[in-house]
Amino acid sequence: MTDTTPYHLPEGFVYLADIDGSILQEVRYAGYNNFVGCPVDGYEAEKIVTTAVVAEALKVVQADLVKNTGGRLTLVVYDAYRPQTAVDHFVVWASDTNDTKMKDQYYPQFEDKTLLFNGYIAKKSSHTRGSAVDLSIAVAGTNPLEVLPMGSDFDLLDPMSWYSCPDISETAKQNRALLREIMLNQGFEPYDKEWWHFRYIEEPFPDQYFSFPIR
Repeated sequence: MTDTTPYHLPEGFVYLADIDGSILQEVRYAGYNNFVGCPVDGYEAEKIVTTAVVAEALKVVQADLVKNTGGRLTLVVYDAYRPQTAVDHFVVWASDTNDTKMKDQYYPQFEDKTLLFNGYIAKKSSHTRGSAVDLSIAVAGTNPLEVLPMGSDFDLLDPMSWYSCPDISETAKQNRALLREIMLNQGFEPYDKEWWHFRYIEEPFPDQYFSFPIR
């Protein structure tokens, strides 16, 4: 029997599409194109969920980006709120040294996958508090989606993804700087080891970790 009960997010959380449907979404953890190689626990739908304040801030970032580029560029969001069940899934995956099917694409420098616990995989994540977001910039209206060169793909677990990596092109450096600038302007804090990751400084749930599923 199908469960027809309406699904309601906890108070303070929203679907990003309800706040700004123009922001593109590519929910990697709901599919197979991620470092685990399968849908991650807790991601039951290809939807971006975040705290309301973050969604409103992203709406302003998007508006500024669109205005300043004459509509040529747009945000593309990969992840925001992340259930604790997903974080737990990452921990179990990183402990399984036999599962290396996504190594070449996502962590090519690590022969021992358990070393990902040193800076890449953690048992707690700011995403679980609902006010962190992983995103990039893309060319609007492109199909397939044309993401600006950033020197590494989203979620590449490698020093190439560090913001200050010297081994990327000047174009990629400029694109990373653009993304960082527009996010800083709206109250987000960057993470130096992941060019795509930002945390909203005035997050509403700084000490709470959630685990409701994304549906």
